Amino acid sequence: MKPFADLLDALVLQPSRNGKLKLLVDHFGAVADPERGLALAAITGDLDIRSVKPAMLRGLVADRMDEVLFGYSYDYVGDLAETISLVWPDARGGDEASLQPPSLDEIVTRLDAATRQEGPRLVEAWLDRLDASGRYALLKLVTGGLRIGVSARLAKQALADFGDKDVAEIEELWHGLEPPYEALFAWLEGHADKPVSAALAPFRPVMLSQPLEEPDHGLIDPETYAAEWKWDGIRVQASAEGGVRRLYSRTGDDISGAFPDLVDFMTFEGTLDGELLVAQAGETGGTPRVEDRGARPDDIVAATFSDLQQRLNRKTVSGAMLKKYPVFLRCYDLLIEEGADLRALPFTDRRERLARFVERLEPTRFDLSPLVGFASFDDLARLRAAPPHPVIEGLMLKRRDSAYVPGRPKGPWFKWKKDPHLVDAVLMYAQRGHGKRSSYYSDYTFGVWSGPADDPELVPVGKAYFGFTDEELKKLDKYVRDNTIQRFGPVRSVRAEPGHGLVIEVAFEGLARSSRHKSGVAMRFPRVSRLRWDKPAFEADRIETLEAMLRD
Repeated sequence: MKPFADLLDALVLQPSRNGKLKLLVDHFGAVADPERGLALAAITGDLDIRSVKPAMLRGLVADRMDEVLFGYSYDYVGDLAETISLVWPDARGGDEASLQPPSLDEIVTRLDAATRQEGPRLVEAWLDRLDASGRYALLKLVTGGLRIGVSARLAKQALADFGDKDVAEIEELWHGLEPPYEALFAWLEGHADKPVSAALAPFRPVMLSQPLEEPDHGLIDPETYAAEWKWDGIRVQASAEGGVRRLYSRTGDDISGAFPDLVDFMTFEGTLDGELLVAQAGETGGTPRVEDRGARPDDIVAATFSDLQQRLNRKTVSGAMLKKYPVFLRCYDLLIEEGADLRALPFTDRRERLARFVERLEPTRFDLSPLVGFASFDDLARLRAAPPHPVIEGLMLKRRDSAYVPGRPKGPWFKWKKDPHLVDAVLMYAQRGHGKRSSYYSDYTFGVWSGPADDPELVPVGKAYFGFTDEELKKLDKYVRDNTIQRFGPVRSVRAEPGHGLVIEVAFEGLARSSRHKSGVAMRFPRVSRLRWDKPAFEADRIETLEAMLRD
């Protein structure tokens, strides 16, 4: 357990991506099986361990210290696991058994076999055998929320670096492997052959695009590049093979269970790359509405990203949700067809095969993302500025001769997103962050003015937690502490009046109507663009500004 705890501590404090990669590679080389494989599974979210509820942890700590004192401690620290790890009384004695920390293998094995009544007692006993760092690692492990700034993709890249392999090889194997990955590590260390994945319908690493920068504008011409719309959904991969059907996120997570209304119609043999969108429901509900657009192949009527959000981050979905927010796949590419790997073919060849392939699929669940004709770069600029559908967030530009290459190569594919919207809003609430930000107020809720001009009130319109530098974070944190008027646990309400308040320029990708927000609107990807220390709060935007954007 100690090597895992040391790794978590180091990862939390390491801001650099390359620094995190080195820490992971060093850990894989220094720690033996099965501990390193279980650590990897914990980081990637693939460790099948019974989660421990926060209420149970609160109950354990209530037996060890005053409840009010713990409340003050939690408010100051801002993270439940970190608070408990710091305040838990050190019960280790001088005997060897009490000083010996548990291994990851012991924790995983015993929790897996434990009853609901035995689980809390096991966790309590382990807390007594660990120091503060070990307690923190244990609690993060059993609650399933590491928050250490390492994605599953980064962990796989570390594996590739460790074994001097291509990360695409790791990703294609991944879904046929199980923790603690002993066969995988044996191959990476050169002790065994490459594992053979027996998994049907595996994930294929996706090809990503580079942002189109001004120096690249001269590269784009209709003979070399094809253009298509960039739809505002989530990128997915639909793979079906030998009766097995799987829907993957762009990072390779299996999300099939959340979208049965699409998976049920994956009756093909192959792998599609496309955009998962919510459709406007048809007259009977549950079936996407379809309109004949003539020569255009995107017949299914897409709803907003706000509607899609109702379906995201769910392990299961209710019948009512399926009926109100049916999903479909707008297809971009065909990677596998009837067992044949098409990824080495030019984009134009794959596109022709894709068009024929989609014609054989259920027309209310699959359609084709249309190509966009253009004669010059100026034509593209005009199309980007005024797309024909509100669920379009820009253009994709793909070399006609490009193979489907995993990763983000420079040149074959570009994305050219619309310029973000900007509004001036007023800071209303701040909440402590997590991980290395747990001691700072780094999550900000902001609002715009509503009501009569002589007696306005702020209504919240969004929340942002990035877009500012570390130096700006320190200034924001000080402002929050100096201007707090109320506290609600880890959240502080700050002074926000027409004559006193901090104006934040907020950038966002789009707006949608929302019945869940008092303002009636919800922002897409809000982030801090600038801190307007110079601007009076009463000059911030009004809700009418956002409502006009919705109408446009």
